[in-house]
Amino acid sequence: LTGTSREQRAFQYLLAHAIPGDPHHILQTFDQWCYHCEHLSCAHAMSGRIVERVLLERAPLRVLELGTYCGYGTVLLAQGLPPGARLYTIEGDPRHAAVAEKVIRLAGFSEQTVELIVGPSEEVIPRLREKHGLTNANLVFMDHCKRCYLRDLRLLESHQLLAEGATILADNVLFPGAPHFLQYAKTCGKYHSKVHRASLEY
Repeated sequence: LTGTSREQRAFQYLLAHAIPGDPHHILQTFDQWCYHCEHLSCAHAMSGRIVERVLLERAPLRVLELGTYCGYGTVLLAQGLPPGARLYTIEGDPRHAAVAEKVIRLAGFSEQTVELIVGPSEEVIPRLREKHGLTNANLVFMDHCKRCYLRDLRLLESHQLLAEGATILADNVLFPGAPHFLQYAKTCGKYHSKVHRASLEY
């Protein structure tokens, strides 16, 4: 009835209730909205703890996120980056990207720390080195279309965009599921794989 999308409504809620420049409070306010107002299919508190643990263990300097959506996962990743690190995040839907850009900047992250790239992942990935200066990524967080997980992992491999010992963190591989990606990760011989149990979003 308002003529605005639920993503835009979530951002309006953030503007009214979140503390600008405080990433932790931005995420808490997002969670509040999603638990009590409208559901959004983004990373959430439980999967967020897994992301935070990986960031703490790995301290990656170059991070790539596939699937920005509203920017929740982006803020989660950005707040755990070590000093001097850079996050590249790719979103295929320009409407979602417009909301995410505002969320990321509201959380206090500049373009020097977080670069949002708008476009289909299969078109953006081959241009990451030449156009965006990403030589390779130490950590990749996949939270976009599940059927694209395997295709995009193989694109990252073929364009040599994975640093030695890189970590690939993929959300929702059991449900809605990315079976071909899982099978490849387990059987190709390039990766040690582990499944982390978490609840569905909210």
